[in-house]
Formats: sequence, C-alpha cells, structure tokens
Amino acid sequence: MSAGVTVEQVDEHFIAAVEDIDGPAGREPRRVLPPSLTAEQALQLFDSQSGSRHLDLAARWLGTRGQGYYTIGSSGHEGNAAVAAALRPTDPALLHYRSGAFFVERARQVPGSDPLRDVLLGIVAAVDEPIAGGRHKVFGRRDLAVVPQTSTIASHLPRALGVAFSIDRARKLGLDGAWPRDAVTVCSFGDASVNHSTAAGAINAAVQVAFRGLSMPLLLVCEDNGIGISVPTPRGWVAHVHDGRPGLEYFAADGSDLADAVETSRRAADWVRRHRRPAFLHLRTVRLMGHAGSDVENAYRRPEEIAADLRRDPLLGTARLLVRSGVLSPGEVLRRYEVMRTRVLSLAEEVTHLPTLGSAAEVMAPLAPATPDQVARIAGAAAPTERRTQVFGGTLPEQEPALTLAQSLNRALLDVLAVHPGALVFGEDVAGKGGVYGVTRGLLRKAGSARVFDTLLDEQTVLGLGLGAGISGLLPIPEIQYLAYLHNAEDQLRGEAATLQFFSAGQYRNPMVVRIAGYGYQKGFGGHFHNDDSVAVLRDVPGLVIASPGRPDDAAAMLRTCAAAAAVDGAVCAFLEPIALYHTRDLHSDGDQGWTAPYPAAERWPDLHVPIGRARTHGDGDDLTLVSWANGLYMSLRVAARLEEEGIRCRVVDLRWLAPLPMDDVLREAEATGRVLVVDETRRSGGVAEGVLAGLVDAGFGGRMGRVTSADSFIPLGNAALHVLVSEADIESAARRLARSRERST
Repeated sequence: MSAGVTVEQVDEHFIAAVEDIDGPAGREPRRVLPPSLTAEQALQLFDSQSGSRHLDLAARWLGTRGQGYYTIGSSGHEGNAAVAAALRPTDPALLHYRSGAFFVERARQVPGSDPLRDVLLGIVAAVDEPIAGGRHKVFGRRDLAVVPQTSTIASHLPRALGVAFSIDRARKLGLDGAWPRDAVTVCSFGDASVNHSTAAGAINAAVQVAFRGLSMPLLLVCEDNGIGISVPTPRGWVAHVHDGRPGLEYFAADGSDLADAVETSRRAADWVRRHRRPAFLHLRTVRLMGHAGSDVENAYRRPEEIAADLRRDPLLGTARLLVRSGVLSPGEVLRRYEVMRTRVLSLAEEVTHLPTLGSAAEVMAPLAPATPDQVARIAGAAAPTERRTQVFGGTLPEQEPALTLAQSLNRALLDVLAVHPGALVFGEDVAGKGGVYGVTRGLLRKAGSARVFDTLLDEQTVLGLGLGAGISGLLPIPEIQYLAYLHNAEDQLRGEAATLQFFSAGQYRNPMVVRIAGYGYQKGFGGHFHNDDSVAVLRDVPGLVIASPGRPDDAAAMLRTCAAAAAVDGAVCAFLEPIALYHTRDLHSDGDQGWTAPYPAAERWPDLHVPIGRARTHGDGDDLTLVSWANGLYMSLRVAARLEEEGIRCRVVDLRWLAPLPMDDVLREAEATGRVLVVDETRRSGGVAEGVLAGLVDAGFGGRMGRVTSADSFIPLGNAALHVLVSEADIESAARRLARSRERST
C-alpha cells in the first residue's frame, strides 16, 4: 500500500477485506449479536454507515469535477450512528462536522426526509438544500431536531449547554418549550476541540450547573480519532482529562465495534435522561481519507499509521459483525454496499443540475428578517395593569419622579418580563447584587429566581446560555458586565448567533438581547477593561442589531423594541449602555435635571415607539448638524447650547442605532444645514464616523463634512484617559470652524 490513501484505496480496502472475511485471513470466531442489538437494527445501522461513507466518496468525486465544494468527511467516524440510534429523534442535536452517519441514522427514524440527497444538495450548494438553502454544507433539519453548525472549533458547545439548561427551565416557567420535557441534548465534537477554551469552559459550566443542583441533560460526545488535522492528540489524553472527573459521568466505547458503540451509547443516553445531569461519551474512532479533499496525509503521517486506521474501519467492523453473527454473507454485504453506491452516485449526478443561489439578495435574505409593523405592535403593548402592578410591587414607574438612564432601563426590564413570559435576565452579578451599577436591582425579588439569576463568570457561557435559550423558545436578555469583556466571547455573537438564521434559512432563530455596559468617561473607576469604546467588532457582524441609547426617554422604548424584534423576527440585538450616563441627572447646570425623564404611561407607548434604524433630532438650527450618540450626544448637546450663545444654531442628531445606521434621518438633517460634524467617541480607525460619512457620500450629500473622534488607543487609567477620548473642547473647536466656513452645500 502506498504512503497516502486515496479515495479508491479506502474503497478497495473495504471490498477486499469483506471478501476475505471467510477466507484465509478470516480466523475470527463467530459472534452472537448482543440482546441490545437485533439483526434488523444491525442492518439499518450498516446502511446508515454505508450511506455516510458513500457520501464522502461522492463529495470527493464531485470535487474532482468542480461541482462539489465541501470534502470534510465522516469516514472512520461512522460509529456515531450508534449514538443516533440510542437517542430519540426529538432530542436536540448539535453535531460535529464528522457526524454524518448520525445524521443519516437520525433521518431514518423520521419519515419524510432523504438524508443522502440532503447532504449532496449541501455539497453542491443547491438552493433546494433543506436547511441552509445553498449557503453552506451543514448537518441540520428542523424536523430532525438537528441544529445546523458550521466548522468553527467547539463554538457550538456553549449553545448546547444553553439548550440543555432551557429544556427544564421552560418547564419550570410553565411554558411549552421547543423540545420535549424529558429531552436530552446531544453535542458532538472532535478530540482536538477538547483542548479549545470554548469546550473547556462549556464542559466546566455544565458540571458546575449540575453541581448546584440544576438540571443539565447534556450528552457530550467526543469523537476521538487521535488527530487534529495534522497534529496528533496525545494517546490517552481525552480519557485522562474526563474519566473520573467529579460531576461528569464518563462512558467509553469503541466506535469501530458497532455492538459496543450501541450498548454504551444507550447506557449513556439513558443515564442523562434519567438523572438530568451531564455525561461524557468518549467514542474512539479513526479518520480515513485525511482531513479534507486537499489534505495529503503522507506529508505528516507514517504509512503504518494509515494502514492501522484502515484495519479499524468501523464500516468494516460492522460488516464483520453481520457476517460473523450469520446475518449476511460477505457477498450480501458487498451487494448492499454497492446498492448504496449506485443510489448515492445517481443522486449526486442529479443534484449537480439544480440551481444555486443567483443573487446577493437571495444569499442575504435570511440575515435579518424584519416585520416592523409587528414589532411596533408588540413593543407598544404593555402587560395588563394588574399584572404590571403585581410585578412592580404596587407603584408603576409612570407614577415615579423623573428617572435616570439606569432607572429607566431597570423599569423597562421589568415591563419586558411582564409582557414576555419566556424572558430571562441573567449574567454576572445581575441577581442579588443588581448589577455593578444597579441596573438590575430589585428584579430578582420582583420576578423570581427562575427568571433573574446569576451565571458563572465566563462570557462564552453567558452568551451560549442565551443562544441555547433562544432556540428553545425563550427570550434571553443576558448581560455582559463590560464591553471589554465581550471580546473574550464575541465569536458566540459572530460565529453562532448571527449565522444561525443565515445557515438555516430562517428555520432556526436565536432571539436575544445582549445588554452590554460600555464606553468611556467613567470617573473614579477607569482603565481599559472598564472604559472600552471599541464597537467596530460588533458593527462588522452581518444582521446584528446594535442599539445604543443615551437618554432615559429613549432607553426604555428602545429596549422594548429590541425585545419585540427578538420575539417577532428572531433578532439578535446588542444593547450598548453608556456607563458614564447611567446615573447622570443634569445636562447644562447643576440641578437642571436635564438628563432625567419621566417613564411614559403604557397607553402612550405606541406613540413613543422607537423603530430600529431611526434617529432622533434635538433642535432645529440651520447652521450645523452634529451627529452622535450616547456620551457623544451628551457632549454635543452641551456644546450646541454654548454655540447658540455665539449665534451658531445647531441641530443634534442622536443616531440611537449603530446598526443599521439611520442614514435616511442623518441625510435629511445634514441637508437642512449643509454642514455635518460627526462626534465619535470610538476609535478614529474603524469607528462609527467612517460609516456615517461614507453613507452621506454614497447618498450624494454635497455639503461640508467633518469628524472628531477618540484616538486609536486603549483607554488608560485616571485623568490620562482625557488625552485620548474626544472632549467637548474638541467638538466645540471643530464645530466652530465648520459652521463659520464660507462653503455651503449646493
């Protein structure tokens, strides 16, 4: 055998080895099928494994013809069909990209789907592919409870944690969740992924949740083939880390031995279903045909290693079991194998003639679906008065004096909890403490611990819990304590949250409103990790809605809008709150209460609704338009008041939404004065001002434009921060120059 194994060699090895089962090399003793595996079940599982194998062969064949676009296969991992057989087709599954046989076996249990055709449609990127619609090759179908995952390493584990947590949490809230009440969540991944911080964090969180006595019906399946692309996993490492770990039940099975895999998978699944605690199923596998079609194994693996893996081929192991137990003869095994080949190749030829996505509009259709009329209706509807009175403890917020930004958000959160029975508020310190800045103070007492609770201190877990809760029928409102902390976990927004509707053609959604305390200008508590103005990483995420209220009279309405958009459209919203303005009361002078506002009565909500992507204008000056938001809005309004004393009349536009930017409103107000100054407290490079100015240019605005921004710097401690953050003096100087210039827009 040559050092590298080609597709044909893997195929030929299987055929030759089956032919020789009863030949000179076939000296293994006869076997009896265990009681847990009938002959019919063994045949069904062989077909699922064989189907997965031929899908891999077809993918590489299509690739050589330039008609296939995905060649990461499942060959050598076919033992995962036993895991599917051990579970129910209603158990939510988040699958490793080598779990092809699981997918085929799961589909066999549910009438109405053809998994072979489905996978091939994904390989050729056909529009008819039933989950992603030609946008990616994923394992996923709504009617199979398989949530589509992309190829990012371990990033789906925090979501799986959230799904498992939400199964029993929905029951506790008396709600009909997306999954049966006794469901088990299964999540599969590779041995290389075990070392990723995302996997380590999710597994640790699952164990910790169970340690606290909470339900966590999560079956973690590590498909261990001993190698991550070209880097070997140390022999025994996966067992060393997980076998005997307190709080994590450990099961091990040989994925090349169908009987062992079936029996162990059933024990593991039954244990999780009965105990509602996490378990780790270590499924030992091999990887055949390299990592992907472009991978040349002989560049990093010895010939004897490749040959040893071929001898452990799980499909060959099942064939031997069928022959040794007298279910089939070698010839019957091969005829069954060839029938599957013919079927898969016929389907492969058929799908190559089907249409693919034909325009940018088709590609982007699922990104951010919007039904603004429905969102407005939900956002403008309060809970019944008696319900609100009960939640608020007797005094409704509209009966209170004018509120600060933090107070307004607090009351709005309670109103959201009153309107949406599946809404959950959670994060680090949000419950008993009420948040670092008191924004969630009192929510635990008024809404209860089932709906307002603390999480462990891991942002990936916080967001993953939200992602899992969202697809499980709940409305999660997680809090990230500081914007700088989000960067530890932003892939949960980019790689998981924002992609789910895209890669499921809208069939799966993860509605979520992520509250994030951020920006600069804090006094007495500074430094980079508590003063962060980097929002470019969020604005770069397709479909993500970014809200950023500055004033309390906008904050409550915008929070209700985000909750409604999440509930109606499945929107993923980042809600950026300026820490420095949380408790601000005055605007121009001490005691003026210019940064407080009364909470509107419920009957006024429809008229005060703030649609996504709509700005707010303060003033009607005709000399200069200032455009900003959050802290920049506060400073711009103060500067505008001083400029008016000099005879320079300004109007100030509060963006309120950083994605989508309210460019129609900005353009209208820009044309009213012919001069625009964008006040951007974020970075000069990659900041929001770049998008605003580019939008004006794209719209044909011919007036004068300028910007003032913070420096391209991290924010230091103490008064040194003032050297890199945009200041009122900067704004005033730039505004004066721009307003007094002689050039006017045409």
